[in-house]
Amino acid sequence: MFLQERELAQAELDELQEAFKEFDYDQDGYLNYKDVAECMRTMGYMPTEMELLEIVQQIKMRMGGLMDFEDFTELMGPRMMGETADMLGLKELQSAFVQFDLDGDGKINQDEMKEAVKSMLGEKLKKGELEEILKELDINADGNIDFEGGKQQLSSCLP
Repeated sequence: MFLQERELAQAELDELQEAFKEFDYDQDGYLNYKDVAECMRTMGYMPTEMELLEIVQQIKMRMGGLMDFEDFTELMGPRMMGETADMLGLKELQSAFVQFDLDGDGKINQDEMKEAVKSMLGEKLKKGELEEILKELDINADGNIDFEGGKQQLSSCLP
């Protein structure tokens, strides 16, 4: 029914399991086709009416109107993976962060950022340009880029 290119991570499976349980009102291990759309919306996916009609029709025809967790995973797995397909992997991002965090304090300060940009671009940036980059990546406005606070911003600007 729905194809997957990679295996879901445990955290993704846990998120699916939690959502499934929340909408399995009678706790029989099945979602009613009527509840699938609401479950999808709760998870942050906004299917079009056409997508919902297709999904509901498949559930009704193939599964008798009920969807078990395995079928739910087949439905939602590709959507979850598609959401992160263009993002860097966490390990790659951590590796890049560690490479730029020269003193190993878990933060990238202005001097470290200057070196990182110099090594990536092969040239120095003007002071205003560097400050602009730091300002954009500095989530908590402490003058540094920390990994936890800045990983989304970093993933969008690293190659």
